[in-house]
Parts: sequence; structure tokens; C-alpha cells
Amino acid sequence: MNKIASQQVSLGEKVGYSLGDAAANLVLQMMMIFQLKFYTDVFGLDGTIAGSVLMVASLSAIIVDPTIGLLCDRTNTRWGKFRPWMLWTVIPFCVFYILAFYNPGIHQKAHVALYATVSYVLLMTIYSFNNVPYTSLGGVMTSDIRERTSISTVRFVVVTIAQFVVQGLTLPMVDHFSDGHTLQHGWTVTICIYSVIAFMFFVITFLSTKERIQPPPRQTVSIREDLKITVSSVSWNAMALLTFSLFVTLAMWGSAMNFYFQYNVDQKSLYDFLVHFINLDPEDAYSIGFSVFNMMGAVVQFVGVICLSQYLANRFGKRNTFKVCLAMTAFLTALFYIPEPTDVGLLFLINFLRSLAYAPTIPLLWAMIGDVADHIEYENHRRATGFCFSGIVLALKLGLGFGGAIAGIFISMFGYVSGGDVTVQNESAMMGIKLVSSIVPAALFMVGVVALHYYPITKEYNENMQAELAARRRFANQNNNV
Repeated sequence: MNKIASQQVSLGEKVGYSLGDAAANLVLQMMMIFQLKFYTDVFGLDGTIAGSVLMVASLSAIIVDPTIGLLCDRTNTRWGKFRPWMLWTVIPFCVFYILAFYNPGIHQKAHVALYATVSYVLLMTIYSFNNVPYTSLGGVMTSDIRERTSISTVRFVVVTIAQFVVQGLTLPMVDHFSDGHTLQHGWTVTICIYSVIAFMFFVITFLSTKERIQPPPRQTVSIREDLKITVSSVSWNAMALLTFSLFVTLAMWGSAMNFYFQYNVDQKSLYDFLVHFINLDPEDAYSIGFSVFNMMGAVVQFVGVICLSQYLANRFGKRNTFKVCLAMTAFLTALFYIPEPTDVGLLFLINFLRSLAYAPTIPLLWAMIGDVADHIEYENHRRATGFCFSGIVLALKLGLGFGGAIAGIFISMFGYVSGGDVTVQNESAMMGIKLVSSIVPAALFMVGVVALHYYPITKEYNENMQAELAARRRFANQNNNV
């Protein structure tokens, strides 16, 4: 058996593939956690306007994502269908990333909102042209279900490190590079550093990965067939709903917790809690405290991914593991409503438990979508990897946009006052921030639990399906070589 035909994937290739998602997360985490607050506090946009910008930009994905999925499935190069897109999109990806966090000197609010919308649409568009092929690549690197779970585990160990960097170092870096300059300068330098790292990581992904699964040799090109078999698949619809609910929730919660930490947490209590562990000035309590909060969550998730994810998935199946862990995450997210402003220790304890509960689910999403692409081929004798993954990325981006929008609109409805110089919000705004940081995202997590209930690919079903697909591919290759 030649090396390409083998379904085994080396650790080096797994890491190389994973660096692509680390690069993507240098953008994704910024969009989920900091984009809304950047728009309100640096661009000075009202929360409703800022949320609308995020929503409008995400709606562009309705056209863009299926298009790139179809293009990927019809791409044929000596490097494969999906790998070349890593190379073709890397420079505009980095440029549009910088532009989304940069104001070129526009002051009128209407023009700022227009610029924010255009730059964010460009970023979301190039994100699709890069990320749809990237995620699709993960579905064709191997058909071995244990290797696929292993790839996802390594991928999200690396991603967790990227999350740790973005969540923990962004605000300190912005503060550092703003010293003696404007806040905008601090953000620009920080994003430029992230862009250079992303560039290098995408190039490594292109150079280090292989595509092992190909469509059936005699499969004809048909957009209509690809669309029909994908949108009619129960497994695909369940994963699309799960992905949408997850990223609505993650974007909402990530954005809201930024406000929660600045306004709902008593800054003196936060300082008194942190000073036992690190040296800091009282005025840095918010930026350092929020960074430590995020870093602790990332570290716990890192350990949880390594120690729990693959073990639980191999023993109980991906669906059951995801379902139970997500229900626990929903419950623990709701508990963020309970702490008083001075209960900093309780806040960190809830975050620890929530991060541990959520950790096993992190690698499973994209591994399960790879299983969905196989399931569609299994039922229809037709493979549409790019279109399958593009639909999921579309759900992700819609969730990302709607989550940030809901957070912005919600806090604005409750009376949030935008502007970086505002230090105190009224009681109503505080209630809005608390609700969108706890009860609302908890309810939306439960939508994902319901979606998983209808996901049909159990552990046993998947094993039988992969055996049948392997037999079909061997037979097709033998006939093709005759």
C-alpha cells in the first residue's frame, strides 16, 4: 500500500493541519470576544448599530459560503481540491483582518458604521474563502474514524493555545502598544502581529497536508444533485442547527462577558482577588482580570481536550459525549447570573467548571461533520465534501454574526451607553449585561442539545458505515484501474 493510499496520518501532518485552525482562530476569537466592544468603545458606535454591522456582514455568507463550497468541489489541481485555497487566500486574509480593526481617520458616525460594515464583510468573505476549504480538507485527510478523532484532538489542542494567546494577551498587548500612543494604535499593532503569525501558519498547513479521499471515480458534476442530497440529509441538518446554536451562543457570551467583567464585577474586589496571585496596578484590574479569566478557561479546556475528549468519544461515541457535556455547559453558563459583583472567587469557580464541561466537545464538532460528509456519500453514492462543509461554515458565520448582534442590541435595549470613557452603567444596563452573559446563552446551548438528539450517526452506525464505504472505494479503484 502506498503512502497516499494509507489512511494513517502522521503527527507532523496533524500538527501542520492544526496550525491552519490556529491561524483562523486568531481572527475568530477576536470576532467573538472583542469585535463588538471594539466597535462600541474604539469606533464609538451605539450597541444596536454595532450589532447590526455584525449581523449584516454575517448575512453575506448566505451567498458566499455555498459558492466557495461548490468551487472547492470543482477545483482540480496537482495539490488537490482544498489545499491550494490556503495559499491563494492567505495575503488578502491578513490584509482584511487588519482593516477590520483599523479606522483610517473617519470621524462621522454614519461613515464609521459604513466603513465597519464594508471592512467586516470583506473579512467575513475572505474567511469563507479560506475556512471552507480548510475545514473540508479535514474531511478528506482520512476515512479512519479514530484517526479523524485524533486529528480533531490535535487540532484543538493547538487551537486552544491560539485561544489562550488571543483571550489572554490581547488586552495587555493593546495596553502596551497604546502607551504613549492612541488606543487605535495599540489595536493596529496587535492585529498586525496576529496577521504575520496567521500568514506563516497557513503556509505550513498547505505544505504539510495530503488529501486521501476522492469522490467516486465516475461521479458527474451536478450542482443540483449536491444541493439536494446535502440539504435533505438529517445528519447535515442536525449539525447545521448545532453549529448555529453553538456559535450564536459563543459569540454572544464571549462579547457579553467583556462588558460583564468591566461593569458588573466590582473592580476593587477583582483587584483584591488577583493581587494574591500576580502583581498589578488597581487601574489594570479589568484588563488583567478579564485576561486571566479567559486564560484560565483556555488552560482548563486544553487539559480537558487532551485528557477527556478522545477517551470519552471512543468509549461513548461522539454524539453522546457532545450531548451530555453540552447540557452540563448550559447549566453552568446559567450560573453566571448568580454571583454578586464582589463574588469574584465564585465567578472564577463557575468558569473553571464550565470550561471543563465544554472541553470534551471542542474537537468533536468538525470530526462529526466529516462523518456527515461520509454519511451523505453512504446514502447517496455521491460525495460533496466542499458543499457539505460550506453549509456548516455558513451556519457558523450566521451564528457568529447573530450572536454578536443579539448581545449588542440586547444591552442597548437595556440602556447601555457606548464610549470608552464610560465607567459606570445604569442598573437596567447592568441587568441586560447579566442576562446576556448567563440565562440567554444557556437557553441557546440547549437548542444544540435538542439538535444532537436528532443526529443519527451513533458510534456503532459509524463503524459499519466506514467499513461499507472502504469496501466501495476499494471496488471502485479496482474497476478504475482495469
